[in-house]
Amino acid sequence: MLLAPLPAFAQLIDPNSIPRTSTGDQNASDQQQSGRSGQSDRTDNSQTATTSNPYEPVAVRDPSSSNEEYGDSRRSGPRLGANGLLELDSVNLKKPAAPGEFEKWARDATGRDLKRYGSDLLVPAARDFAVPSTTTIPPDYALNVGDTVSISLTGSVEGSIDSVIDRDGRIFLPNIGAVSLIGVRYRDLKDRIAAAIGRQYRGYNVSVSIKKLAGVRVYVTGFANNPGAYSVTSLSTLVNAVLAAGGPSGGGSFRSVKLYRNGAEVADFDLYQLLRKGNRAQDPLLQNEDVLFIPAVGKQIAVIGSVNEEAIYETRPGESLADVLALAGGPTTLADPSRLVLYRQSDQDTVGSRLIDIALAGSERAEGGDIVQLLPQGSLTRPLERQQAVVRIEGEVNRPGNYYVPPNTPFEKVLEMAGGMTARAYVYGTRFYRESVRAQQRRSFREAVDQMEVTLAAAPLNADRIVDAGERQSQVAAARAFLEQLRAKEPDGRLVMDLAPTAAALPANLALENNDHIVVPPRVDTVGVFGAVYRPASFLLSYGKPLRVKDYVYQAGGAIRGADKGNIFVVRANGSVLTRSRGAMSAKVLPGDVVFVPIKSQSSSILAKIRDISTILFQFGITAAALAAIN
Repeated sequence: MLLAPLPAFAQLIDPNSIPRTSTGDQNASDQQQSGRSGQSDRTDNSQTATTSNPYEPVAVRDPSSSNEEYGDSRRSGPRLGANGLLELDSVNLKKPAAPGEFEKWARDATGRDLKRYGSDLLVPAARDFAVPSTTTIPPDYALNVGDTVSISLTGSVEGSIDSVIDRDGRIFLPNIGAVSLIGVRYRDLKDRIAAAIGRQYRGYNVSVSIKKLAGVRVYVTGFANNPGAYSVTSLSTLVNAVLAAGGPSGGGSFRSVKLYRNGAEVADFDLYQLLRKGNRAQDPLLQNEDVLFIPAVGKQIAVIGSVNEEAIYETRPGESLADVLALAGGPTTLADPSRLVLYRQSDQDTVGSRLIDIALAGSERAEGGDIVQLLPQGSLTRPLERQQAVVRIEGEVNRPGNYYVPPNTPFEKVLEMAGGMTARAYVYGTRFYRESVRAQQRRSFREAVDQMEVTLAAAPLNADRIVDAGERQSQVAAARAFLEQLRAKEPDGRLVMDLAPTAAALPANLALENNDHIVVPPRVDTVGVFGAVYRPASFLLSYGKPLRVKDYVYQAGGAIRGADKGNIFVVRANGSVLTRSRGAMSAKVLPGDVVFVPIKSQSSSILAKIRDISTILFQFGITAAALAAIN
């Protein structure tokens, strides 16, 4: 015979007035339920409910205040806030761990700013390691005192109730009695509740969930950066608590964090497993009154050179130099993969350093104070005699393209492979770009810009005393803005070849290098005149009567009143520069010449000189060699 259905849970009981049952009441309730067990009928269609927010952490009282459950604590640590995150006490929280003695020594010995591996994870801004309130409760979670269980029934019994697990590990259900849930796994919660209700009723569907989780108090001790008592959620793990406490101090270990429960060691976690491998498989959930102990730091070793992460690493007993290299991420792509250099404290008075075959590094035990260095290999410049080369040749050649040639291949050979030059080739104007020249130009160019910046800071911009301070400051700002643009420019690496204007062939025996780039232009019968002239333009060459540079300046209308006639210069098609002091005005023009007439400025005006140089560089793209000639 079916039992009468329960009235709605909301009518059965006021959740705020649930009585706390004693042990005797529990025994009586258990006997009563045992007598009715024959009337129960387990249901198979009950489902565990899921909610958008599986739990909300319960706000745990500050351990520093009087607490009837936890007692008094000497100091407060981080605690749970309303949003479910750890609230860090900014007053008591210490700064990140100061560098230890070995860190300071290693920086002095290597000249590198080495940090202890893992220290970047422990900065104050990155200490929010609490479990968020949206985290799904794992099936293996064991219910604890203070957790709130939400139960909903439909069918013959309808209603819902939220019940908190009391200190005896039980919840109280109306007309059912007390149900013990302490230690029950979350995956078994539905079955436990359904079994208890099934002793009284049948024909119902039950859904259960955990609405709130209670906090637990743990102690972080030993060489912790911020030791003390911490209130964390029930889903917090050893790593959550250790990192919330600021991690190990300068004298604390990253390789060993011990967890003690009821006086016995239950776990020993290596933080490197998380930091280097992302492995938290052995990271245990915390329980109330757990103690986490961080031992003193172990042997420390500095790893520098061509490794993926230079740092100071801590080793565990028995680890080798190969293990240390693995902690550093292994060699980089450019590292010498066959050997390493070892600087050992015990060798300083004898050999100083040792060269060790990497294949034997697994048998060499790591010792505290070691410095391990991997040397670069891929960045070494090989002799030209051993360099294979890819040469690009284009323009007025019969077969433009990229040619792969053996070491010491002469220019003549590549030109032959390209089918020779066409009839329109202008050999004198050939542009030859070389990477090694470009690198040298880049260094020289940077030095020239640095010198200009020093001169700008040390010398007055204008010798005229009439110029007020505001104008002078404006000139300084404009000059500095230009220098910043100049720093962004890159030399082109052009190699100026010493060729006669009428040359019909390129240097035959010039050995080519990798990434050389040759452009043979067509002959152009023009001369450009630009700058401070009345009519800047390009003019056709006159082959009837040979003209000089000054003749083309006159064709452009001549220099304007503000022109600096004494500094006129010519940039020739081969990249060379001819200044007036070297007879530029009387020189015969060549195809492709560019004549530039600068604006006259006071000799003491650094800004005016920079302005002239900027006009030249930005309008014509003249190389660093031209800049040196102008200066």
